[in-house]
Amino acid sequence: MNVLFLCTGNSCRSILGEATFNHLAPPGWRAMSAGSKPTGQVHPRSLALLSREGIATDGYCSKSWDNLPATPDIVITVCASAAGETCPAYLGPVLRTHWGVEDPAHATGTDEEIDAAFRKAYRILRTRIEAFLALPLETLERDKAALKLELDKIGQLI
Repeated sequence: MNVLFLCTGNSCRSILGEATFNHLAPPGWRAMSAGSKPTGQVHPRSLALLSREGIATDGYCSKSWDNLPATPDIVITVCASAAGETCPAYLGPVLRTHWGVEDPAHATGTDEEIDAAFRKAYRILRTRIEAFLALPLETLERDKAALKLELDKIGQLI
């Protein structure tokens, strides 16, 4: 199963989701990430945070959803629509869910405050990914409606 973490810039949240998912996922499950308007670079604070968490950072890059290495089965949008951010809509025939997370790339303040925004985004995504991977995946793969229901619930976890 291929999971796509999708946002606008593909520099922070979707990269954090992709890397964390791939770090934790069982065999046969793979994440990728993309943006509708990629910035062209991964935010250095995202890479630093992943490294501190013991998650490999090699090969991650900001890329367009036009250049996916595989067709996704599940698309998880991570934009924060509550913040007025436009959330891209992936139009392929896939299961879609929304896990809104505030974009740490827009955090302001001291270095400590900005780092805290990145840690918060990471913690939210990691909590949700761990909940996703704790589901009975073999069963839910055959029941897309039940899987969507569970993924939508997970999107409410903080």
